[in-house]
Amino acid sequence: MFENLSDRLDRAFKLLKGQGYITEINVAETLKDVRKALLDADVSYKVAKEFTDQVKTKALGQNVLTAVSPGQLMVKIVHDELASLMGGEKEELNLKGSPTVILMAGLQGSGKTTFSAKLAHFLHTKRGKSPMLVACDIYRPAAIEQLKVLGEQIGVEVYSEPDTKDPVRIAKNALNHARDHGFNVIIIDTAGRLAIDEQMMNEIAAVKAAVNPHETLFVVDSMTGQDAVNTAKAFNERLDYEGVILTKLDGDTRGGAALTIRAVVSKPIKFVGIGEKMDAIDIFYPERMADRILGMGDIVSLVERAQEQYDEEEARKLQKKLAKDQFNFNDFLSQIKQIKKMGNVKDLMGMIPGMGKALKDVDIDDNAFKGIEAIIHSMTPLERENPAIINGSRRKRIARGSGKDIQEVNRLIKQFDDTRKMMKMLSTGGVRQMAQRMNNAKRR
Repeated sequence: MFENLSDRLDRAFKLLKGQGYITEINVAETLKDVRKALLDADVSYKVAKEFTDQVKTKALGQNVLTAVSPGQLMVKIVHDELASLMGGEKEELNLKGSPTVILMAGLQGSGKTTFSAKLAHFLHTKRGKSPMLVACDIYRPAAIEQLKVLGEQIGVEVYSEPDTKDPVRIAKNALNHARDHGFNVIIIDTAGRLAIDEQMMNEIAAVKAAVNPHETLFVVDSMTGQDAVNTAKAFNERLDYEGVILTKLDGDTRGGAALTIRAVVSKPIKFVGIGEKMDAIDIFYPERMADRILGMGDIVSLVERAQEQYDEEEARKLQKKLAKDQFNFNDFLSQIKQIKKMGNVKDLMGMIPGMGKALKDVDIDDNAFKGIEAIIHSMTPLERENPAIINGSRRKRIARGSGKDIQEVNRLIKQFDDTRKMMKMLSTGGVRQMAQRMNNAKRR
């Protein structure tokens, strides 16, 4: 995410390293490279120029000329301006309706249907809501079926009328159905086109007028760059939506859409899609995104994801086992499953300050744990419970059963032993104390 932009900005800041103080000359040189980096990230020239002009004004302002560390100061100013450019503060959904009506809009291929299901899953699991999905895309082949499959996957009801070709009628009937059956949120997936056309705009405007949604959200593929911004502007002129959803932010995106949309349409980015799984959805925090763009990581989000998977009862059991030196491969496997639930491995590593740049050219497969799991599953129940009994002949059998080399088995067992020693050492402070420190870090 934003790897190229991060790298270019880092090189620009290096111009100020070693400088004793900020001058108009070295600021101009640095900001020239910053502007180029933004343009290469598909940020519009107007926005890039206004951004660098604002940074220059602040950099040459009062109490800056005598700065001891110009490079660090410039990073701080650029960070604050990036956060401001993307909205400054996070903005929540309006969920005060009974039921709350959320209307999804966007072009075909933007990931609108998939994100509708992700949002339903998020509201159900993280906000305790009872959502219902509504299939109002009556044109795209299999659109209704796709939404039904996704709804079944996350355990959310999907309202559809396959024989009805009037999306306004479907939306109205769905609203009545939700009221009658106790759903407190309905998410309406509407039809998209490959390009903006008058029929699509009239249709979705009619749906909006009929159900009067509390939130109209524009879904945009962040990989389309500046075209996404232009499309967002056209939709906003007709729909006056409340927020933007950026999908595919985990892909090969240059980041221009995330940096520019707020400045162009004056509407907040509320969520981002960061993967294919139903839980691959994040609230958009401008400051945290600025941190990641500048290679500072995002430790707060990492802590939040860890806390979502944290089970206090399991932690107590694990602490007792660690204290008695009884941590085994079943526990090891359980920890791997918890990590996998937190999301994409490379994305998680990128949240650790300094790791984003270190991993820039490293390919971390999302299936990286499969080999480890195969080896553990090739062990007998007795071996998983008692790792100490795994001798040379058992290692050879495990290697054959898992389709791995004996060296890989040996390496895993060594990693397991190292992990057990480290976790036992940490357990002296207690797992619950660790969780408390995580909570304190989050509050700060």
